Amino acid sequence: MLGLAGPPGAGKSTLARRLVDELGDAVVAPMDGYHLRNEVLIERDARARKGEPDTFDAAGFVADLRTLRASAIGDEVPWPTFDRAIDEPTPAGVIVRDEPIVIVEGNYLLLNDPAWAPVRGLLDGCWYVDAPHHVLAERLRHRHVVGGRTPDEAEAKVRNSDLRNADLIASSRHRADQVLVAVGSQYRMS
Repeated sequence: MLGLAGPPGAGKSTLARRLVDELGDAVVAPMDGYHLRNEVLIERDARARKGEPDTFDAAGFVADLRTLRASAIGDEVPWPTFDRAIDEPTPAGVIVRDEPIVIVEGNYLLLNDPAWAPVRGLLDGCWYVDAPHHVLAERLRHRHVVGGRTPDEAEAKVRNSDLRNADLIASSRHRADQVLVAVGSQYRMS
């Protein structure tokens, strides 16, 4: 199980797909499927902070990682994904079954917070994927506008949540086995 950690907009999902294409016998198990549902976030007055560590089901993510770690190749392990079109998780969006390599992709894989700290020990290795702040901001603004926010709403989300999350995530960078920095559409080892 290889983790790809890093801030939102760094290119983790893109790199994960490239690795699956190159490796063949691999599957992506994304952390994004563990977003709390919007109705829960609204009840907690946390909808505007969606994407921050406490807006995920960290316990469910850790439990499912443990299940995945304990499963034999061939066992079916349903894994939730995230549908950006509806901004909600999709239960069993992917089924991990016969793949000997699982790429676990997400922001908080290296976070040393009590809810997230067990994740690192469940991974065989973890790479930190990064990009300069201005690149993150540009990619995230675009993502939010494509997702239906106005440019002003996108800017507020990037400024008030996404880049703060990026700084928090950066504090865990030292726990990675390797650091990759996005340079255009490529990645450079740092």
